Amino acid sequence: MADEPARQWLYHFRPGERPELARDANAWTEDDDRIAAAHVAYLRQATADGIVILAGRCQDGIGPAVVIFEAPDVTAARAFMEADPFVRHGLFGADLHPFRAAFMRE
Repeated sequence: MADEPARQWLYHFRPGERPELARDANAWTEDDDRIAAAHVAYLRQATADGIVILAGRCQDGIGPAVVIFEAPDVTAARAFMEADPFVRHGLFGADLHPFRAAFMRE
C-alpha cells in the first residue's frame, strides 16, 4: 500500500500579499470579489464533475480553508490547485499535500 501513488490531494490556502483578506470583509475590492466568484464557480464545477470531494473554510478567520480532491498524480494535482482563481490571481497562496480520506460518512 505504501507504494500506491496518491490519488487524493489536499490544498490549503495561506495568506497572500494581503493577509487581511482572510479576516476583513471590508478589505475586498470589486476585482477581489470577481476573483472570489470565479473561485466559487471553479470549485462548484469541479464538485459537479466529481473531482472535488470537499471544500470549505473555517469560520473564525484563523483556521484554514481547504480543498480535498482527486487527481491521478502530483502534476495534475498541482495544475488543478494552480488553476484555482484564488491561487492563479495571487489573492492567496496554497500548499499541496497528498491525502487519504480514512473515514467519510455516506
